[in-house]
Amino acid sequence: MDYDLELNKIAGEVNKLEKNKVKICLQFPDGLKANATEAVKELEKKTHGKATFFIWSGSNFGGCDYPWYLKDLGFDLLINFGHCAFRKWPDAQ
Repeated sequence: MDYDLELNKIAGEVNKLEKNKVKICLQFPDGLKANATEAVKELEKKTHGKATFFIWSGSNFGGCDYPWYLKDLGFDLLINFGHCAFRKWPDAQ
């Protein structure tokens, strides 16, 4: 893969989660969607089967394009890939 998607950092965050099996949604911009399945395969190895990964196939126009209703579908975490750092909100649940 030609991009540094910080997969080690993501795997570390997933492995910190206290649940045994977590549901994670990965949101890629259109230009990175071609690398999505490769990223999932690598994340599955790094998380040792702790997580089930889903690839968001809808449009993504950046960090502000957050599909809020995903929380109603039981996802434990949404990872949004983009060009800029997006800070984690401590009170977001």
